[in-house]
Amino acid sequence: MTTWMQCFWDEEAIWFCFEVDAGGWVTRQVELQGSELTPIAAASLDEWQRAQQAGGLAEYERTFGFTAELPLSQWEGHEPHQLTAQEFEAVWDAARRAITAR
Repeated sequence: MTTWMQCFWDEEAIWFCFEVDAGGWVTRQVELQGSELTPIAAASLDEWQRAQQAGGLAEYERTFGFTAELPLSQWEGHEPHQLTAQEFEAVWDAARRAITAR
């Protein structure tokens, strides 16, 4: 079952929004920095894997970033708040538009 959540990393003033699969792996990730909530990443695991297979991983990561490398169950010190699918999609769409417009 897919779930959506967000958490805040105070040290860097970054909001993380995640889409997580049934196994706890992050499948899509958005990072919004500062009080302006500037999108700094909006990465998809599927897109990342395709870019890796096609030899375009460096370009993908420069543009969209990457998803977390560990399943959510192995994280410490975060307090996620649940999002609805619609809330996540709104953040995802806005972040992708902003990043691709640069």
